[in-house]
Amino acid sequence: MGSPHARNHYVNTHNVFETMNGADYVVIDGILFETAYLRVPDEFTVADDVVLEANHGDTEIDLTLSEIEDAVGLGEGVFRLKSGSLVRFLSSAVIH
Repeated sequence: MGSPHARNHYVNTHNVFETMNGADYVVIDGILFETAYLRVPDEFTVADDVVLEANHGDTEIDLTLSEIEDAVGLGEGVFRLKSGSLVRFLSSAVIH
């Protein structure tokens, strides 16, 4: 069955990818970005693959699988990335 840490890692990783699925927006450290590209990882996704591209005005960001896969759920849909950034994925229905 694995260690509790391994189970928690799977739960946290699964939740961040489940939460990002279909998101129209992502809030990163309090800044709202519009999602341009979103890929929920599958068995073919590798660490350097981009799983998120988003825009805020002229600012473009991207996140790779390795940057997001160990995100820690903090509750209410907020996740802390390895970099320390806080992210939250939103749909248009939540914004309006």
